[in-house]
Amino acid sequence: MTTLYIKNMVCDRCKLVVRQVLEKLALKPVKIALGEVTLADDHISDEKLRQLDLSLVNLGFERIDDRKARLIENVKSKVIELIHYGDPGKRKFNWSDILADSLHYEYNYLSNLFSSVEGITLEQYIIRQKIEKVKELLFYDELNLSEIAHKLGYSSVAHLSGQFKKVTGFTPSELKKSREIDQSRKSLDNVS
Repeated sequence: MTTLYIKNMVCDRCKLVVRQVLEKLALKPVKIALGEVTLADDHISDEKLRQLDLSLVNLGFERIDDRKARLIENVKSKVIELIHYGDPGKRKFNWSDILADSLHYEYNYLSNLFSSVEGITLEQYIIRQKIEKVKELLFYDELNLSEIAHKLGYSSVAHLSGQFKKVTGFTPSELKKSREIDQSRKSLDNVS
């Protein structure tokens, strides 16, 4: 089996698109997860990899070879998975413990590596992902601000509103009233 790491795989639709690319190239995926693909083949020819790279780039993805780049993508994938797809009842947890346990590196190393490569702290990245989730929940108008704060593990609506205003320049209520919410949303792979 061969494992490939793919940048910008941030949702189930991404996994579907990558699966289609792999199958079109007659590569047999055994498992597809956010940012990671396991293939049945032990060896893939350089020509197939070149074709795969071309196809992926044309769709906004990129195969990653560098160990540190893969680790950064794994951090991003884990953050996105927990914020956007995780169990809503388990939103309050210690990010350093979760990331260190799931990625098998000390949190300080992950945090320093992330900052040096991405140009923002890991904490800032997590906050920005949470704010994108808040925008999504506001856009669909199914939950009130108190429910959103609870769902995303904020200690209070005031805490959520403060972070939201710091990142977007608006309070959640102002953004919702302005109807600019749909234009202010970013795709998950473009949050930085």
